[in-house]
Amino acid sequence: MPKPEQEPNHTSNMKDIIRAKALEIGFDVVGFAPAHLGPEHAENLKTYIKQGRHASMAWMEDRQHHRASPDGMWPEAKSVIVLGSNYGPSVDPTAIFDHEDRGAISVYAQGKDYHDMVKKRLKQLGRWLVDEQNCEIKVFVDTAPVMEKPLAQLAGIGWQGKHTNVVSREFGSWLFLGEIFTALELEPDQPEVDHCGNCTACLDACPTDAITPYQMDANKCISYLTIEHKGEIDPELAKHMGNHIYGCDDCLSACPWTKFTQPHREPNLMPRAETLAPRLKDILELDDETFRKVYAGSPLKRTGVKSMQRNAQIALSNSTIDDKS
Repeated sequence: MPKPEQEPNHTSNMKDIIRAKALEIGFDVVGFAPAHLGPEHAENLKTYIKQGRHASMAWMEDRQHHRASPDGMWPEAKSVIVLGSNYGPSVDPTAIFDHEDRGAISVYAQGKDYHDMVKKRLKQLGRWLVDEQNCEIKVFVDTAPVMEKPLAQLAGIGWQGKHTNVVSREFGSWLFLGEIFTALELEPDQPEVDHCGNCTACLDACPTDAITPYQMDANKCISYLTIEHKGEIDPELAKHMGNHIYGCDDCLSACPWTKFTQPHREPNLMPRAETLAPRLKDILELDDETFRKVYAGSPLKRTGVKSMQRNAQIALSNSTIDDKS
């Protein structure tokens, strides 16, 4: 016998139950979006790749047809539960710039790898949902070809700011995102609107001019250069990298909405001593085995010792420290 169609009040009640469970598990914000994105998102992605702004990240080009819309990845999907985890810092991320002998590491990478935490909680929520509703689901973090930022905006969690990241009125730009695709019919939440206005703070803060409004050129982005890019870095870009050695939060930190940032209380994301402000010279002295041990369980491990030492050497070259040897 076919299941009766969900009535609006049942859908609303189910959303409240899901939201309460997600918050109980440890997520900080929950929203609901349709499992379909308009054709403009696929067109924007196509243009982005055609212009080469994805740099060497070939995986973006290889799976365009999947990335364009949730139902392109999974045709049975009807709804997307979008979940956010706050990773707001308790100190100003730009304070490290005053310490030229130290390396600046992006806030998101100062604790344990967030992918593990987010995926574990997504699976926990997903298993509960399957048991409750006998439905099909798929879970995703940002290692999968999902357009999570447009989905977050459709789910009312935030809007995609001029720096291309999601901005929340409650958490600023400091949110990790994860998604559960489901065959359940859940009424979408009210989409968030763009609150950037005439502000250009994030654009003005970018050291390498990698950002134009709502567009990012990975070829110039310090996060891309320090993490994804292999080999030498263009000297004209390197001289603007300051002491960044893994990622960059300059555009996020500059956003006026960071005044609403709430420092996270997540033990898994607490900064580790070796990632908070490492000495540049110490990084240059690491061999591969020691590097792997020191940064085990950290996002930094994936970039490798050679790239980290390249970045540290650039940071030393950019400093005004007399003894750079």
